[in-house]
Amino acid sequence: MPETRGPDGARIHYETFGSGYPLLLIAPGGVNSEIAFWQRSVINPIEQFAREFMVIGMDQRHAGDSWEAPAEFSYELTSADQVAVLDAVGARRAHVWGGCIGVAHALHLVKAAPERVSAVVGQDPVGLDATNSIDVFMRMFEPTVATARKEGTAAVVAAAMENPVFVANNAAGPFARRIHRDEAFRARVAAMGSDDYVALIERFAAGVWPDRPPVMSVTEEWLRGCPAPLLILPGSDPFHPTGVARRICELAPRARCLDVDCRSDAKRAGTIESIRAFLREHARA
Repeated sequence: MPETRGPDGARIHYETFGSGYPLLLIAPGGVNSEIAFWQRSVINPIEQFAREFMVIGMDQRHAGDSWEAPAEFSYELTSADQVAVLDAVGARRAHVWGGCIGVAHALHLVKAAPERVSAVVGQDPVGLDATNSIDVFMRMFEPTVATARKEGTAAVVAAAMENPVFVANNAAGPFARRIHRDEAFRARVAAMGSDDYVALIERFAAGVWPDRPPVMSVTEEWLRGCPAPLLILPGSDPFHPTGVARRICELAPRARCLDVDCRSDAKRAGTIESIRAFLREHARA
């Protein structure tokens, strides 16, 4: 199983599909940003583009098979993980396709290592506008905190052993994968006091979802100078407001938004070809 290590020792799992110009995928799924979540996408880039590009899937730290990581989160750390994956596959430069939280990751990667990113496809950008608030994102951590406070960390461990997918079982907490697989880590969590565990979760949540419109991982000021070409597929729900996609395209000088219904049955084939043309153009460049 291919893997590399982040700068702090986090184990990062990745897989490659096909050959050609590198296309790094950063999956939807929030804390569970992992390769398997592309199977739920209306447009699955592994299926659509591996015949022409070297598609690189990866599980972000704390997700999928990248469960062995320190119990902290920052976009600085995850950008370093992504660069480590590019290094591992020998990709000096690559396109990046992010979905949901993957758009936040992709934009931060452009900020952290602009020389490594040739173009970005941003699908359903996660973020903040006038239609939602940070509470939409923080609610997913409320069952984790409530379980720890009412029943103790042993109950959190029990939840993780029952179902280690955080987005499907919020009571298990964002470290559910490691609790489920790592006996020593499981014992450490079970031995933690509730207050210490809750403080850890609150720090983690604030790292994943900073209260910073529009896309959390970078500032509006940075977006105004974003050097990478962006092709944005807007979302249309409280986690992925259409206004966030439009704001990215207003600010970033090389950004273009597709229609909000670009993945409808009537438009999907044309959208796939628009993405293909975008990727080909910037691979040549």
